[in-house]
Order: sequence, then C-alpha cells, then structure tokens
Amino acid sequence: MTISILHRIDKARNMARGYELSVQPGLFGDVSVLRHWGRIGTTGQSKEYWFRDETEAENEAAAILRQKQKRGYTLRAPAPAADI
Repeated sequence: MTISILHRIDKARNMARGYELSVQPGLFGDVSVLRHWGRIGTTGQSKEYWFRDETEAENEAAAILRQKQKRGYTLRAPAPAADI
C-alpha cells in the first residue's frame, strides 16, 4: 500500500487544498486507488477506482500524482503503509 499526501496553498488567493492518494489491496486479489481531496480542515470528497492487479493501480496512481504536481500541488508525505 502506498500513500501520498499533497498540498496546494496560496494565501494570496485564500487557497488551502489537500489531496490524498493511496493504493490499497482488495479482498479478492484486486487493487484500488483511493483519491480524497478538499479544502484543508474539511471533510472533502472521495473517489475509488478498482484494478485487476497492482501494476495497473500503481501506474494510474503515478499518472494522477504527476498531474497534480503539474497543477501546483507539492508532495508532503509519501510513505509506505508499514510506516503508518
């Protein structure tokens, strides 16, 4: 399982956004990519995508991470699941 936490903060625009991306195994050999986003300090929204194997899920998570970094998000906490 992989978890990445990103922030995009711009005080001049009153922007404080958070984004969490995690890859988690399912019960039946499948793997999910869980996205959670919103203003920092609020409940926010979530969306989950399911894949047949871990490679597909990791590729999708990496693509989403690249997209967010291009939009100005900075990586705050990449951590393997064993550290959490």
